[in-house]
Amino acid sequence: MSGFHHVEIWIADLQQARAEWGWLLQRLGFSLESEWPEGVSWAAGGAYLTVTTSPSLAGTTHDRRQPGVNHLAFKGGAPDRIDALMAEAEQHGWRPLYQERYPHAGGPGHYAGWLENSGGFKAEIVADAP
Repeated sequence: MSGFHHVEIWIADLQQARAEWGWLLQRLGFSLESEWPEGVSWAAGGAYLTVTTSPSLAGTTHDRRQPGVNHLAFKGGAPDRIDALMAEAEQHGWRPLYQERYPHAGGPGHYAGWLENSGGFKAEIVADAP
């Protein structure tokens, strides 16, 4: 058996992360799985993503340019769904990246949008193959 069971992201501002990640994940078909005073989880396809605070947190923002996770890539559905999500993203705390090359920043056969949130996390939303 293969696949992810879950991904946990440490964040500095739970309220901000809950709003930003919550909007994006719900738009991508995830549903709220659980929440507690220090975190929240959304689930889809048998796996879940958690954002949580920690007393061991060493900084206030994620730097995707340092060793560690650069970005998370999500299945986004049809290209028109990617376009709609990208058009709404800034209203929900996500800044579009690589707009000058959108939607083919990953190459001519790769239809995707890239976003960065206020915590410095990058997400790639990939369209289904034609």
